[in-house]
Amino acid sequence: MAIVLIDAFPKFISPEEHRTLVASTPASFADIPPVLRHKEENVSVTLDPPLDTFTAEDAANGALYVIESHLVFMSATGRGFQVEYPSITLHAISRGEKGPSIYCQLDDTPHPNENGQPEPENEEDLADMRELTILPKDSSALEPIFEALSLCASLHPDPGADDEMDDDDDAFVDPGEFETFNGDADQELSEVGRVRSDFLNDNRYAPY
Repeated sequence: MAIVLIDAFPKFISPEEHRTLVASTPASFADIPPVLRHKEENVSVTLDPPLDTFTAEDAANGALYVIESHLVFMSATGRGFQVEYPSITLHAISRGEKGPSIYCQLDDTPHPNENGQPEPENEEDLADMRELTILPKDSSALEPIFEALSLCASLHPDPGADDEMDDDDDAFVDPGEFETFNGDADQELSEVGRVRSDFLNDNRYAPY
């Protein structure tokens, strides 16, 4: 399943602590905890379909942790959940009816034999999706959250992504709800967008 309920934080360190540990040449770099790339207080979330064991009160207010290993929401009630990045098949800044938010599509397909799940018989049995909407009280936090989420997701590439590049039927998104860059002089692409634009337009990488 894409979402795992938790009642304690996963281990993480700050970027400053990571730099210190790396500079000290540890015995094993694999033992260094994952880095916290962004933390945002006063966040609410919605899940569609909802989780039976995660209540509206749990989702109403909490803190978001964008950690290199997981995306974590910890509610003020003391309950929370974490999501593995390969399960996030799409994320975008949304200006939909719920207000400014981060919209995510999660691949919630049970793994074979998980909780007694049988092997799927056809491709239709593989397409379970859950929507996660992240609504920070401070709308100016959308871009930092999105950039941190993009960075962490890039550390966990989907092994099957190359086989799905030509499949446009998996994204159930209304394009009108999301921001696109139209090239106005007073607008600026994010770092991720600039790199992608350079690659598509010049077929090369231009360092910044």
